[in-house]
Amino acid sequence: MATPHEQRTPVTSLTVLYDANCSLCVHLRHWLKGQPQLVPLYLVPAGSDQARQLFPELDHARTMREITVIGDQGQIYSGSAAWIICLWALAEHRPKAHWLATPSGAPFVRGTMLAAAKYRELSGAGTGQAPCDDQCESPG
Repeated sequence: MATPHEQRTPVTSLTVLYDANCSLCVHLRHWLKGQPQLVPLYLVPAGSDQARQLFPELDHARTMREITVIGDQGQIYSGSAAWIICLWALAEHRPKAHWLATPSGAPFVRGTMLAAAKYRELSGAGTGQAPCDDQCESPG
């Protein structure tokens, strides 16, 4: 009989589905790509043909509204768990991810998620109303 530890499925790579029409999401995509990774991150536009081919079972409309990360063994993370797993994959941010996953870190994650959602709402991201142009490559 396997122990609880032996029953865990290790995550060896993650696919991050991001909204390519959202300047904030595109900025975060570039930031993630530039970070040293302990677990490889593959960044794929949400709702794209590639995303639909890779993950035909997903609700792709939902992935346009909420960050979704898929582990190589089929694990699905969304919302705050998706943000935390992205940080967990990064060499310099894994300790912060562990803290954010605790009750002490939860208010910070919630505040960050609410701010990002408000930004996306105001920009029209995820709705198809605000197409992204070349300015999305480096906001600010």
